[in-house]
Amino acid sequence: MDFIRIKGASQHNLKNVNLDIPRDKLVVITGVSGSGKSSLAFDTIYAEGQRR
Repeated sequence: MDFIRIKGASQHNLKNVNLDIPRDKLVVITGVSGSGKSSLAFDTIYAEGQRR
């Protein structure tokens, strides 16, 4: 699997977000203040760590 697939993410400021994040690559998440960047990044890292 070459991507971490996120479907319908809804947490904090995220509302039904769908995206694919490439594995083993440097990924930069940008956006305005309060848009849910940290929630997306840290929750994704935590979930992927638990899965492995």
